[in-house]
Amino acid sequence: MLIRVEIPIDAPGIDALLRRSFNGNGEADLIKDLREDGLLTLGVVATDDEGQVVGYVAFSPVAVEGEELQWVGLAPLAVDEAYRGQGLAKQLVYEGLDSLNEFGYAAVVTLGEPALYGRFGFVPAARFGLRCIWPDTEAQFQIHPLADDALNGVSGLVEYHEHFNRKF
Repeated sequence: MLIRVEIPIDAPGIDALLRRSFNGNGEADLIKDLREDGLLTLGVVATDDEGQVVGYVAFSPVAVEGEELQWVGLAPLAVDEAYRGQGLAKQLVYEGLDSLNEFGYAAVVTLGEPALYGRFGFVPAARFGLRCIWPDTEAQFQIHPLADDALNGVSGLVEYHEHFNRKF
């Protein structure tokens, strides 16, 4: 198993993984659109011994109240069914968080299962007065600060790129 930053040749494998992992084409189309528009801050893949993509996590820019603060959103996270339950999601997320931290990003938000993302250090964003546009997601909308001062004086609406509005 190799975990690394995605490269262009990985795109078809990422697309296939996302289509297998989620109901419908929403996540695969989202990543294709973000990639085409240069809006993927970071993509991390896990490949098996044959070089096939078996895990993926993407990070893309978000704004807070219209302001760019070096924050990104984590979405989607996918692990091939045959590799689930082996800690691969954790390895992918941690590799992404480590890389983002090294590049000076301040925080990562996500909309997902609190029990899963809580294990990766995410906490409810509502604790800090942060919300997203999707209704009834307060418990699922979470944040992982990377910089000590990431949350100082910051609150309000966290906005993903408009491509996400087509997915949800």
